[in-house]
Amino acid sequence: MANPKPVQVIAVTSGKGGVGKTNISVNLATAIGMSGKRVLLFDADLGLANVDVVLGLQPKLNLSHVIDGQCELSEILLDGPAGMKIVPASSGTKRMAELTPAENAGLIRAFSELGEDLDVMIVDTAAGIADGVVSFTQAAQHVILVVCDEPASITDAYAMIKVLSREHGIRHFRVLANMAQTAHHGRTLFGKIAKVAERFLDVNLEYMGAVPFDEQLRKAVQKQNAVVESFPRSRAALAFRNLAEEVGRWPLPEGPRGNLEFFVERLLGGEADTGTGGGRIA
Repeated sequence: MANPKPVQVIAVTSGKGGVGKTNISVNLATAIGMSGKRVLLFDADLGLANVDVVLGLQPKLNLSHVIDGQCELSEILLDGPAGMKIVPASSGTKRMAELTPAENAGLIRAFSELGEDLDVMIVDTAAGIADGVVSFTQAAQHVILVVCDEPASITDAYAMIKVLSREHGIRHFRVLANMAQTAHHGRTLFGKIAKVAERFLDVNLEYMGAVPFDEQLRKAVQKQNAVVESFPRSRAALAFRNLAEEVGRWPLPEGPRGNLEFFVERLLGGEADTGTGGGRIA
């Protein structure tokens, strides 16, 4: 049975590591799931996976086994918080970032044959501006850029916006301030980036909001749980629920941009024909 409506694909990325990007992905996906939507969280740091670590999961199979033909994509899906499904990647596997055209074709077919009914797909990319990160951000309909108030984070965020806009045609970014001391602090951080980026680059930056610095979030990380479930009344959990509501107001993709087949085919540069004729997930 075809998926009745388009799938909203959101890439969560950052200019540098250590800014809490994966925690953002996990908790945003959980909050969206708690709102009643069907969510797939794709760990797209293919060679250095950590979504499973953040949630205390121990997958026996991952995306590398799908690529090797040992199993189907549906067989590696993990159950996460709030009913979400998780696609685990491998850890310490360099070749996952160097797939052959035949392996790319297999990955396209794997997603095309996925029988899950979905509303939202969150893609947790690797940090930085490597080719794989660029591909994921190009393929998604929305890009969330996570930053924190550190000079390296701000500098690297600007560098990422510059590369993605000038070399890859991505013009719209939603900036999310993480570990903000106050709401004003988050907006000030956004202003630092927007002032320079909009002056020298042809881009549209949108302030998505801020996740506050919260001791409860740190405790949730130590427990390997989502803060929205472990401490639902915390400041961080409230922020994630607000962010999930905002995502719910974003326009849905129209036409083929709502198909996961299209997402993966665009991700891999159209190197293979899925043979689906542009249809939605079966």
